[in-house]
Amino acid sequence: MPPKRKLSAASSGTRDDSATSEDEVPTAKKIPLAISCSHGRVGAAYFHSLKSTLYLLEDTQESHHFDLTIMLLEQASPDIVLTSSKSDDDFIDTLRDHSDITNVTFQIRPHKEFNTTKGNDRLLYLNRLANLPVDDHASSSGSFSTGVGVAHNAYDFMRKRHDETGDPTMKRWNASIRLSNFSCTENSPLCVSSAGALIDYLAREQAMSDLDDEGIQGLAIREIEIFTLNEVMHINADALLSLQVFENESHASVHSDKFKEGLSLYGTLNYTKTALGRSLLHSWLLRPSLSLTVIKSRHEAVACFSRSENLIPANTMHNHLKGIKNLPRILTAMKAGKTKLSDWQALAKFSFHIVMLCDTITELHGGNDIDVIKRLLAAIDIYLLKEVGMRVNDIIDWEESTLAERVCVRPGIDEELDNRKHVYHGIDSVLSNVAHQISQSVPTSFARTLNVVYFPQLGYLICIPLLQEWEAGTVPVQEGWILQFSSDAHIYFKSPEMHDMDIHIGDLHSAIVDREIEIVQTLLGDVRAHDKMMGNACDICAELDCLLSFAEASKNYNYKQPDMVDNCIIDIIGGRHPLQEQVVDVFVPNDTRVVGGAGTNSPFLDEDGHKMNSVLLCTGANACGKTYSAELLSQVALIQIMAQVRGFSLDFVPAEYARLGVVDKIFTRVSTRESVSKVQSAFMIDLNQVSLSLRNCTKRSLILLDEFGKGTLSTDGAGLFCGVLKHLLNRGSECPKVLAATHFHDVFTEQLLDPRDIPITFCHMQVIFCASEGSILENSTSVASSERSGIKTDTGEKITYLYRVAEGLSLDSHAGKCAALCGLPSRIIQRARYVSDLISQHELNQLLDEEMGEKERSELKAAEDICRKFLAWQLDEQDGKSTMDKLAEILSRLLD
Repeated sequence: MPPKRKLSAASSGTRDDSATSEDEVPTAKKIPLAISCSHGRVGAAYFHSLKSTLYLLEDTQESHHFDLTIMLLEQASPDIVLTSSKSDDDFIDTLRDHSDITNVTFQIRPHKEFNTTKGNDRLLYLNRLANLPVDDHASSSGSFSTGVGVAHNAYDFMRKRHDETGDPTMKRWNASIRLSNFSCTENSPLCVSSAGALIDYLAREQAMSDLDDEGIQGLAIREIEIFTLNEVMHINADALLSLQVFENESHASVHSDKFKEGLSLYGTLNYTKTALGRSLLHSWLLRPSLSLTVIKSRHEAVACFSRSENLIPANTMHNHLKGIKNLPRILTAMKAGKTKLSDWQALAKFSFHIVMLCDTITELHGGNDIDVIKRLLAAIDIYLLKEVGMRVNDIIDWEESTLAERVCVRPGIDEELDNRKHVYHGIDSVLSNVAHQISQSVPTSFARTLNVVYFPQLGYLICIPLLQEWEAGTVPVQEGWILQFSSDAHIYFKSPEMHDMDIHIGDLHSAIVDREIEIVQTLLGDVRAHDKMMGNACDICAELDCLLSFAEASKNYNYKQPDMVDNCIIDIIGGRHPLQEQVVDVFVPNDTRVVGGAGTNSPFLDEDGHKMNSVLLCTGANACGKTYSAELLSQVALIQIMAQVRGFSLDFVPAEYARLGVVDKIFTRVSTRESVSKVQSAFMIDLNQVSLSLRNCTKRSLILLDEFGKGTLSTDGAGLFCGVLKHLLNRGSECPKVLAATHFHDVFTEQLLDPRDIPITFCHMQVIFCASEGSILENSTSVASSERSGIKTDTGEKITYLYRVAEGLSLDSHAGKCAALCGLPSRIIQRARYVSDLISQHELNQLLDEEMGEKERSELKAAEDICRKFLAWQLDEQDGKSTMDKLAEILSRLLD
């Protein structure tokens, strides 16, 4: 975790300028930060000059209050903040307000500097990524000298330059591979673009202060790390995918480009009724809380809503929340003058449902002690909300507004408006009378009929049918009349009488609309006077919506309340996978116990006095369930996330009992996201995931390793697997909590991972072997982690997988049984078992004897006899024969 900014005095010692290197600590003390926000997502990068470390914040969803941005600014304490000119306006306002308070330099840079492609190039050009460590032995043995060291032609010059600077294409390839070791930037365009803008800024600053400018490669960036906030858990994109926290599926309709939520943790827990609640739940699952106080305070809320005596009030409260729309968006639209009729309706419903919600809260047993209830009642002024709702409902005429497709005012609100509407609604009779009077003075040759019509903004006009002879010639005009315009069937004139009506009656419709706008604007001003109170109420209602949602989920899925503690411990009894249990008829719960910080010398003991370890390693038969949807590993991580979700902390989890400490980061090597667009193989992607875990984990972190090392040679993969586990154990008190599953059974030896000595908790998935008549022949419950005799044989005719975790180490994969269940021919299975037995007995040479003929066998037998004679020959034997005679005698006998 990057520390707060510190100021330190410069060293007074002298140095030799000729010894300057890029690894020196820079003298600049300023901390620049580049951040960008687009469509509610935010990504950032900042450089800590004293540590020469570049920190990257991967793209994540931001709230409408920009809480994440504020936490980032407070924790990083930057001196300079850069953002794109195309960032969201509210986001820029937040940065400007924070800069004004903290006296931080704030710059809005051109959008072209925040370019994703350019940012990726800037990152790949850094020496920390592009230059691999030099192998001294290889470089010394592979180097050669030309004697004088002078290039005699262009080829020698290019070869010498290549040896000194390296292949740029290979450097870029190395950098693209290594970038994933430091941060998951593949799906973080905002983070990458911010990093590019930040590197450009650092290069400009260096060019201004250093005459020997080396560009980006001269930047003293020693390390690249992911930036983690102190208040929330860090879960990267790979972990979110592996654990199925979110699962977007394409819409069923081919004409829709939208997505729907599939089987995921978010979909399982989403019983929210409001848009704000759904958005808040999504944010909480992205960033679970690390505050034990916040977590425990939310436990009480869900426990209160889940009581049997509170089920009816809680259900009523949830129904009232359904009537609360996205009021912050409506208030923003009101501020911009873009209020619609539906917005006024939502505002009226909001005041009604909030008042009813507060009335229902009084029926809760023990609700007065719940934090979210107390904050909601403190934030709401019931009298003001009632007054606002009644004023909106009394002023706006909903029926007329729907017909007119604009906001209309009810009668009796304004006398002037009522008079204008009265005249407007009776204007038809007035127009008929005026038309009758005008027709008396108009000759029939000009017009047999005429009408007086009213057009808003054009006023009153005389409408005469268009005669056929007028279509080709000039239209005659009566004295004092003025031609206004014509249509396909009529001609419109303005007469002195029409001018008089314009003056005395006026433009009624425009006057009515203008007056209604004035009244609505006055109402809008009264409403906006309380927008802060209503916005706070909406935020708390969104939190209440999530709490009630989880209370309903815990009731439907039988979740239990965990015990949150300060220790780095995970102690789960009867744990269930919250997603897997929904798709199977019967789910077998399992226990898990692991503690962080134990390392090689575990000082932690359970209630029974047994030592608790930081690493839990699961083995077992193929298809036994230990890697089915990464069930055993991912269920622990999902339970931990559910226990820490920010805001309501998913207070109840799928377990009979759970004692959990706070986890700050979760890293996974469970699923591999392969793509032809990547320059990495599946095994390299797995290595990147593990490298990222090792670089950033702490003793409070949780690491999941499912079949790590299986993408390469079994010997190399097993070596990497053992090396990672031993490296983590050697961290001692800083060892994270590790859950691993493997099929590398050959590593459990005294030379590698000795089950007797290594501080690892071993477990396996139980299986039962049955005869054809159904009797149990053997089960795997007797395997002990401290006994090498745990090797199982393929006895029995049928194998039954119990999907139950038991203590101990199982060293047989039972691949033959699994192959038989999958329908492979029995002859292939028998042959495979035979070869496997030979390999385990180190008798693989017998396979070579199978292809030998009789002549080859006799020759091999003769050669073997000669070897045995030589081995039995006692060279110091005194029998009177010379060595040559004895050799001749042995060879002649054997040849005869």
